[in-house]
Amino acid sequence: MKKPNAIPFDFVIEQLFSLDPKIKPMFGCHGIYVGEKIMMILRNKKGSHEDDNGIWLSTKKEHHDSLKKIFPSMRSIQVLGNGETNWQILPVDADDFEESANKVCDLILKNDPRIGNVPKARKKSSKKR
Repeated sequence: MKKPNAIPFDFVIEQLFSLDPKIKPMFGCHGIYVGEKIMMILRNKKGSHEDDNGIWLSTKKEHHDSLKKIFPSMRSIQVLGNGETNWQILPVDADDFEESANKVCDLILKNDPRIGNVPKARKKSSKKR
């Protein structure tokens, strides 16, 4: 039986504790939800696209410029393809990673509208009998 992955950067969960965050396994990572919104994904995978390890922020392109002023190391996630993506990363190997992680938690605690999105509803699969 495969051992479940430990949650990386669990200090983030502790900081968001007052918001009762929900943690959902996603693609070998951990999605962090507050209410209906996905706020971030915590990723620290060994041997696979390690340059994309860190905190993936759920945001929108129109917020990137203002967030980049707060998080200078923020960038698009390379494993998601070329070009700018809605999802952005605070890379774990950045010099300001822990400081940035703390700042993003502060934004979430203040209900900053630039962080978090309600995921699109999944289509229910119709099973033929």
